[in-house]
Order: sequence, then C-alpha cells, then structure tokens
Amino acid sequence: MSKLPSLKSKDVIRALQKAGHKIFKKDNRRVTVPVHSRDLKKGTLYGIIEQAGLTVEEFIELLQ
Repeated sequence: MSKLPSLKSKDVIRALQKAGHKIFKKDNRRVTVPVHSRDLKKGTLYGIIEQAGLTVEEFIELLQ
C-alpha cells in the first residue's frame, strides 16, 4: 500500500474531480471533504478515498 502525502482540501477536491466526481457526487456515491486551511488528517483522507470508491494507489495517481 502506498503512503499518503499530507494534503490540503483543495488538492483532494482536484483529484476527485479528475476521477469524475462532480461536486463530490458520482452515480450513487457521495463524498464529503471538509474544507479548512490545515492538512487533512490521515484517517479523514482514507475515509474520503473509501467513499469515492478508489484505492489509495488510484487516488495518488490522480494527484499528479
């Protein structure tokens, strides 16, 4: 399993949009991303990735 980097909300949002999520909704999946200025906690980030139906590796690819 790849290690997740520290990320800001805007970076997570950009990656989810690349994955086809429109305003955090795709098909019947809803993804909640808290928006604040500090980095997201790892547990929160893993939860977001799971909600989006992605693997950690798929998500990391979307960050590039």
